[in-house]
Amino acid sequence: MFTAGGNEEIAPAVCFLYKPFPTSMQHPLRLLGLAVLLATQALAQTPPKGHPNPVGAGWRPLFSDDLSNARYPKGVWSFEEGVLTATDDKAIWTAQPYENFVLDLLFKTADGTNSGVIVHASDTANWIPNSVEIQIADDYAKQWAESPASWRCGAFFGHQPATKSLVKKPGEWNRYTITCQDKVIYVVLNNELINTIDLSTFTSAKTNPDGSAVPEWLSKPPAELPLKGHIGLQGKHAGAPIYFRNIRIKEL
Repeated sequence: MFTAGGNEEIAPAVCFLYKPFPTSMQHPLRLLGLAVLLATQALAQTPPKGHPNPVGAGWRPLFSDDLSNARYPKGVWSFEEGVLTATDDKAIWTAQPYENFVLDLLFKTADGTNSGVIVHASDTANWIPNSVEIQIADDYAKQWAESPASWRCGAFFGHQPATKSLVKKPGEWNRYTITCQDKVIYVVLNNELINTIDLSTFTSAKTNPDGSAVPEWLSKPPAELPLKGHIGLQGKHAGAPIYFRNIRIKEL
């Protein structure tokens, strides 16, 4: 199924031909089939206007309650009353890789939190240059408020800032919906689309399309990264905790 913004779903069109059509009709039918395919693809890439309803067919938890489908250092990550958190600066990863999907979750910051949702990670042991990070940060904290805009909440970290800061104050729950579809990533925070990322435009490891400098540790051009990879959550980074719950995914 393809998500076309909001909660609508469009099923791919399927034609069952039980006997050949006359030759005179085959060319128009091919054109019709191509038109339907192109229309479906266009709808599939319609930017989301808000959060989806993450229930029903296709939706499932990203991680099981016992974390048996996750990869992480033992003793670092745990669920407590439905809330996932870490005691150290170590990421947690899905055991399986994903390509096109919608990821929906809630997160809560503390004072000074700096974390992130990681997608397209082809190398989890060396994930920083080999993935895309959608930033989570306590934008109210002085150290992040005074950092580059691409280090604040909702940014494609180090590359493209969010269009606005919508993260709530520490202690309040926020909602993220991250849609990855081929080279385009949509980021919805608290029911507003705040970032649309076209990875194909990030062709340099030194300079972003807007002319800003890329942090030197992000040593690979995003346009060249594989589009299929593991999904991760960054742990207790910069000394401040991060909390997640209701983490659900739907593959496209």
